[in-house]
Amino acid sequence: MNILITGGSGFIGSMLCSRLLEKRHNIVVLSRHPEKIKANMKCISQLEQLTAENSFDIVINLAGEPIADKRWSRHQKEVIYNSRINTTRQLIEYFKKSRHRPELFISASAIGYYGIGQTNESVNEEATGDQSFSSQLCQQWEAVASQAKALGIRTCLLRTGIVLGKGGGALKKISPPFRLGLGGKIGNGNQWMSWIHLDDLVGIILYCIEHKNITGAVNGTAPNPVTNKLFTKVLGKTLERPAIIPLPAVIVRLLMGQMGEELLLAGKKVLPDKIIKAGYKFKYKQLEQALLDVV
Repeated sequence: MNILITGGSGFIGSMLCSRLLEKRHNIVVLSRHPEKIKANMKCISQLEQLTAENSFDIVINLAGEPIADKRWSRHQKEVIYNSRINTTRQLIEYFKKSRHRPELFISASAIGYYGIGQTNESVNEEATGDQSFSSQLCQQWEAVASQAKALGIRTCLLRTGIVLGKGGGALKKISPPFRLGLGGKIGNGNQWMSWIHLDDLVGIILYCIEHKNITGAVNGTAPNPVTNKLFTKVLGKTLERPAIIPLPAVIVRLLMGQMGEELLLAGKKVLPDKIIKAGYKFKYKQLEQALLDVV
């Protein structure tokens, strides 16, 4: 098939492209980093390079400024928002003018959609969000992406959790202090961490491609989320390092502000009900199994 991927040179996109190339698909990647694109793929730097004559069977939208790289100043919030919303709007406009619309549109979102209220109750794709920045961002992002449905395009909204994989993702930021024996729980450690191994996240994307009955929101999380306290314990055990030095909530708020409040001190127990009911079999169901593979 002919597949267009935005953000295809990123942590998730790179592995996805490799898996799709193994299946001999033709791939066009929208990326600001053409040097990272494999030689057997075509790269474009802006969507305006596409014309109504271009034809894609599938479009996968992974573009977006990393949400946890910088403190959330007003300017940084605008950068995060625009990098997601504007690219998605451009894709919708491209679909409208295209003579051959894609059969499937997979657009990234995040479990930040469900908000920051602390609870031990599990949530699935039917749950709603709140007024936090991360939730509002995801709600508006999905609202734009969902316009593809009115154009007759099957649309999947991939709500991604904390992605664990080699060479990037959450562990690239989390593991260095643990390797030095300086790791520990964040705040009280009771906040949920709904994680997923990169192999399974890519597997879910491929499963959505192959199963035409899957539509709407799809949680990209493993079936066994853990608290931050347990995540810390398992990571320390995996690295064979102590994990007893906590990071107090007051320090997180002082250093990271709202970003730390929403991304580190809050978390929902998110379950991937839809993809499980659709028949997807997870390769990594347990955290220790996933961490042993990654680290």
